Amino acid sequence: MTASKRVVHVISHTHWDREWYMPYEAHHVKLIETMDTLLETFESDPDFRSFYLDGQTIILDDYLQVYPEKRDQIQKLCDEGKLSLGPWYILQDEFLTSSEANVRNLQIGHRDAAKYGPISKLGYFPDSFGNMGQAAQLLRQAGIDTAVFGRGVKATGFNNRVEDSTGLESPFSELIWQAPDGSSVLGILFANWYNNGMEIPVDPLKAKPYWEHRLSRAMQYASTSQLLLMNGCDHQPIQTNLSEALRVARELFPDYEFVHSNFDDYIKAVQAEQPPTLSLTRGELRGQQTDGWYSLVNTASARVYIKQLNQRNQTLLEKVAEPIASLAHQLGKPYPHGLFQYAWKTLMQNHPHDSICGCSVDEVYQEMQTRFAKSMEVGKALTNESAKFISAKVNTSHFAAFGESAAPFVVFNTSGYEGSSVITVEVEWSHRFFDQSEDPVAIAALVKERTHAGGYLVNAAGERIAFTVHDLGVRFGYELPSDKFRQPYMARALSITFETGTLPSMGYSSFAWIPSEHDSKPEADKRETLVTGTATLENRHLRLTVEEDGSYVVYDKRSRQLFLDLGQYENVGDIGNEYIFKQPAGDLPITTKGSKAEIRIVEDSPYRAAIEIVHRLSIPARADDLLAEEVRTMAPFRQRKAGRSDLLAPLVIVTRVSLEREGTGVHVHARIENQSADHRLRVLLPSDILATTHFADSIFEVAERQNVPSKEWENPSNCQHMQTFIDVHADQRGLTVAGKGLNEYEVLLDGRNTIALTLLRSVGELGDWGVFHTPEAQCLGTNEAEWMIIPYGDAADRFDAYREAYRFPIPLTAVLTGVHNGELAASHDFLKWNGDQLAFSSLKINEERGDSMARWYNLAGTSASLAIHPDAASETYVSNIMEDKSSEQVNNTVQVGGYKIVTIGLSSESN
Repeated sequence: MTASKRVVHVISHTHWDREWYMPYEAHHVKLIETMDTLLETFESDPDFRSFYLDGQTIILDDYLQVYPEKRDQIQKLCDEGKLSLGPWYILQDEFLTSSEANVRNLQIGHRDAAKYGPISKLGYFPDSFGNMGQAAQLLRQAGIDTAVFGRGVKATGFNNRVEDSTGLESPFSELIWQAPDGSSVLGILFANWYNNGMEIPVDPLKAKPYWEHRLSRAMQYASTSQLLLMNGCDHQPIQTNLSEALRVARELFPDYEFVHSNFDDYIKAVQAEQPPTLSLTRGELRGQQTDGWYSLVNTASARVYIKQLNQRNQTLLEKVAEPIASLAHQLGKPYPHGLFQYAWKTLMQNHPHDSICGCSVDEVYQEMQTRFAKSMEVGKALTNESAKFISAKVNTSHFAAFGESAAPFVVFNTSGYEGSSVITVEVEWSHRFFDQSEDPVAIAALVKERTHAGGYLVNAAGERIAFTVHDLGVRFGYELPSDKFRQPYMARALSITFETGTLPSMGYSSFAWIPSEHDSKPEADKRETLVTGTATLENRHLRLTVEEDGSYVVYDKRSRQLFLDLGQYENVGDIGNEYIFKQPAGDLPITTKGSKAEIRIVEDSPYRAAIEIVHRLSIPARADDLLAEEVRTMAPFRQRKAGRSDLLAPLVIVTRVSLEREGTGVHVHARIENQSADHRLRVLLPSDILATTHFADSIFEVAERQNVPSKEWENPSNCQHMQTFIDVHADQRGLTVAGKGLNEYEVLLDGRNTIALTLLRSVGELGDWGVFHTPEAQCLGTNEAEWMIIPYGDAADRFDAYREAYRFPIPLTAVLTGVHNGELAASHDFLKWNGDQLAFSSLKINEERGDSMARWYNLAGTSASLAIHPDAASETYVSNIMEDKSSEQVNNTVQVGGYKIVTIGLSSESN
């Protein structure tokens, strides 16, 4: 080969969307056919050298589920280097899955790939709808130095066709991609998409123009003599005559070297010729240097109910079940690695981009809801078992002083942040077990006769605390002992709501219900109240007043900042699809501004008060009839002329705003009764903050983003992704808005920097390359949304607001226990830590060593000191996201560089 000879690397692959325009099992059948053909091609054609399994190990799980006897054949191909596995378990959407879910995806992908041999060390992001800013740091911690991706850098047209190379962020498909902390990888963009080498002709008459076009486009963007041709596409069948097609290519183009290649060889060749002057791209790749129509960000608001289920599931596993199981492990309980892996895998089967993004057919989401339910049932069971194990070791004997009927329970906080919360706990007492020989009706009557709902609540110090109680009556329950048959019982049940007081950041506090028919406070003491007006709530931090139109004013007493017109709702039409929001031309928003709302106090206790606001709007029932015709004929959405129907339907929004006694934010819950199609509903939260940028919680970072889009941006909408919160702040004024499974926001250019949070988007088609109706994506019926408004003053206070925002979606865990002695105190913190501007991420147990693995990340660009005070650890060391053990020891304090992700291993003597 001469020095000028270009090498054409043809890499065979198929991009496997596990479910999308067909349900999972329909795609599954096609996968079996594809894999069968692949194995047959390897057997019959010795020149067919390599195949890339899309960077996700789940493909083999799905195949071997049907043909487990083929495992040895696959192992042989891996041993020969013909199949490349990993590094991921699935190809996720990076922005709609949590930070820890992205890490678990790498961990499980590596673990599964290692069973077959070498792991593909390639950051493979072929079709992500934008790429996370911390990708380079995560990849480097996993031992990966190169990433390939399809979106986020260059301007692309519909279906990712590159239009031209002018005014783009990088003149080449190769660039340096740097994370906020300075970690960098070689980034390779699929500038001509991952199908630029598909279906290579064998006929020389067809092959010559094919190659002339494909080679010229590849050379247009390549910075080296190494050209990448991806031989495959979405669900692409194997090209079984590829060897012959490459033989023809060699004859037609002798000045090129055609290689049936693989990513390892291609990347090594590129790195050997890598120019020293490649462009540097920092942080998130979100397609901001485009016209804004194809960033696909509106998938963040498609089927919001799916995002909410995902948030609950992720939070349960990573912020509740894993930490509590880790604490139980420290006390001697085996850590259920297998069950956690099963729960995570089941959850992550909902994380592929076409699944979690809400841009698939309805059948996909029916199955996804089942997967969420399965994963969460496992998470709940593991949480309950671990909490019971720990509670049995808590010394609750001091509650015996209140009488033999005392009913203790333990409340766990596993958020990683100290704080007080209002919780509702169901307490049972006076259990009467029975067997099959006894009459349950008589047992229930006996329990009812000898019990009552009277009593009071005490904390770990034995102090009475305010509460509200609701009598649930006598009810059936059962226990499943590990050493005998199930044990049914009848017991008196009460629902008790109270304020916990400050709970440890990673620990618990104990409480007890003291039944007492004569010494009872069935209602909270009304002399203490947070209600200070007919529509005003107030604590020592905040004052909230609801206006006649249902909007509310929040005054932050600490900073003396006033926030006006919060909570107005905005409704507009949407004639787009699951991928892209498109407001009809000339459509005017329908808002609640100036309307008459129904307002009433619905809760008034010493620890929490709430106001209910009811809005009754009339909005168009759907788009007009033209939309159906435009969808049927595949009219491009940008050219659609449809408007909204003249037929009206009611839209009822019931909002509950509440303030807790120790709360630094306002909790909001909305119930939306949706009877209309083809529209979008947002809540508007004006910040009135003079700032040109804002901050959004993302993957292991709070990313700073511009309020004003680039000059290339044409889309009237500039919606963006968030994980938990959005923040706007200036020197003396800040506003953070946190959500539960609400992933889309926009900072409006209205002179007030209003945060518009999407609550509901109703559309009726998938979009993209065909006509796929999705009536369930209209989200008719009852929808719910929860968010929290956290005002603050000085910009330095934003980290306190962020911690409150991170704590907001994480539930407390309560478990009943008995009166008994124990080795643990009535209140205990297992992992104390301190560190300004640091965020806590996770606590779990490493499977190989049994060490506790705790993770934090730095929210700022300056170094921070992390002080760790574990309950018990003989060795503390620095690790990485793959949980490798390093020789770097930690003496209670570690410096965390700007924007760094740090994992700390805690090894106890028992391990």
